[in-house]
Amino acid sequence: MRAGAGSGRRHGGTAAGLFGASLLVAATVLGAGGAFALPSAPPSGSASPGGPGTGGTRGDQDESNGRRGDREDRGDKGDKGDRGDRGEESGRPGSSGSGSARPTTTPPSTAASASTSPSPSASASASAPSSASASASGSASAKPSALARPAPAGAVLAAAEAGPGAGLPTAQGLQQALATVLTDQNLGTVGLAVADAADGQLLYGKGENTAATPASTTKLATSVAALSLIPGDTRLATRVVKNAATGGITLVGGGDPTLTALPADQVQVAGVAADPDTAPASLDALARQTAAALKAAGTTTVALDYDVTLYTGPLLHKNHDAENIAAVTPLMVDEGKVDPKSLADAPARVTDPAGAAAESFANLLKAQGVTVQGRAKAAAAPAAADAPVLGRVDSPTMARLVERMLTTSDNTLAEAIARQAAIAAHQPAAFEGAATAVTQELTRLGVPMTGVVLNDGSGLHPGNAIPPAVLVKLLALAASAQHPTLRPVLTGLPIAGFTGTLGKRFGAGSGAADAAGLVRAKTGSLSGVNTLAGTVVDADGRQLAFALMTRTAAPVDTARAAMDRVVARLAACGCR
Repeated sequence: MRAGAGSGRRHGGTAAGLFGASLLVAATVLGAGGAFALPSAPPSGSASPGGPGTGGTRGDQDESNGRRGDREDRGDKGDKGDRGDRGEESGRPGSSGSGSARPTTTPPSTAASASTSPSPSASASASAPSSASASASGSASAKPSALARPAPAGAVLAAAEAGPGAGLPTAQGLQQALATVLTDQNLGTVGLAVADAADGQLLYGKGENTAATPASTTKLATSVAALSLIPGDTRLATRVVKNAATGGITLVGGGDPTLTALPADQVQVAGVAADPDTAPASLDALARQTAAALKAAGTTTVALDYDVTLYTGPLLHKNHDAENIAAVTPLMVDEGKVDPKSLADAPARVTDPAGAAAESFANLLKAQGVTVQGRAKAAAAPAAADAPVLGRVDSPTMARLVERMLTTSDNTLAEAIARQAAIAAHQPAAFEGAATAVTQELTRLGVPMTGVVLNDGSGLHPGNAIPPAVLVKLLALAASAQHPTLRPVLTGLPIAGFTGTLGKRFGAGSGAADAAGLVRAKTGSLSGVNTLAGTVVDADGRQLAFALMTRTAAPVDTARAAMDRVVARLAACGCR
């Protein structure tokens, strides 16, 4: 089909295309922090109901208003007006999008959910089962369940073909359909790849093999590698153990940045309470467990230290600004925010997240009648693997953490997930080790890595480079029947006009409103760089994977609108 005919085909009753759109929306629940599948039962040691964390680094969140792109944009401080992809999260769930109504139904779960057995209570031993990502310090646990199955590919992909005659778009059809929109001067330098989402077959490209700065679409690489290395039902454990050397207790960081110190009724993500399946672990619950165990042993005064040895290397990202991302440490609460209830796109972060977490824990112990002697300090040595456990709380599953990270473009969470991938791959849990782990795992999966350069897991680093063809390959892997464990990469993608960092894009007056609900994509932006990679249902009901990467001097909101029109053109035609 030619470009002009696409709109007519859609409005002429392309039921398959509209059905695909409805499934895309119905496949997602607007949980706090983004697009999450319906809940499964949470572990008993997790936080009481509330939202996951408190929004953390909102990554690409302010896209919709065009003022602050992905928090990554803040990474390049040369452009103070375009302050990272944190702009993208202004399209957070629950906020009013540009003329788009939010879905209100409660659809069936589509993510690779994992129902696990309850986490240990205060009297539990330290011998919980370890997952592929667990380190000697017991940072993560996976408890397989018969319910821990990913959704069928069809439910996630919504590949509703328009009858047996539906065929793939042709290169010629795509070229003609996109010719006008790709000449928009606001796009600047463009790289584009379009593929069949079902098998990854490249259908059309423009500079598709030329590496470009991916910004937050780097998170797709992090997510695919992490879910390939780590069971989706893995949970990150924060523990308190006895310290035989000091006679006190040690708070052991397990790499969960979503751990919250807030009361359950105050916990939110992007202004919305989470369902029980996505609620974060509670530091207060951990303090209650610990205090109960100490009192049972006749102890009401104790020395406290904290173990942050799970990670190695520098704490600060190359582009750390104490707003878009926190210092990367395995122990923190509320993603290191100064104000844990802040809903700002890039909230101020504490300088010492681990020390602040230990101080909060000490205060919570005091509220339970246990006094901490002096001030908590970093432990002199890692906690013993066989140290008696006094308390433990677990994060949401890795599948849910990946979904949250992608929907809200959470930089702090992305770096935590990247380090878990490094641990699972037996690499140092640092920026460099995480990049090595992701690179090696993607190579093992058959991803063509020519031109790919990774320096972090979040995309804040301006030195990252990925060709558009590689991004569509990652999406095709996530859609593949051979890799069902990767499905959360798709279910975590924001929905155009509805959720996460696309919540306020593809709105009325954008020239791309007809594609709202038909597009699911990861956003990305740094100063002068805007990227978008995801899936779209075309007029024939085919599911296409695409990656659009631009570098331009145009204002960020103008550049993004031009990009959205390119993707909307894909949605409007069968291009055969």
